[in-house]
Amino acid sequence: MKPLVEFCASNVSSYTQSVLDALENDPDLDVDVLEYGCLGYCGECYMLPFALVNGKLVQAETADELLTKIKNKIREDEEDFPY
Repeated sequence: MKPLVEFCASNVSSYTQSVLDALENDPDLDVDVLEYGCLGYCGECYMLPFALVNGKLVQAETADELLTKIKNKIREDEEDFPY
């Protein structure tokens, strides 16, 4: 099963569009990237860039930092549970 990265549409419009695009266009990553109207993290949504990686919340101060954290989380998950 491929890693799953989920984004909130409101957070994408404010912070994470570049992260979503980078994940979708990275030839070295084989991930499913989905965008939903709401992920239920409304407090976080308006404050910081975030995504869910395999159901786990990943947050960062900047979009670039979020992208790095997402890739690190995917690698960690692959070590624990190879896809």
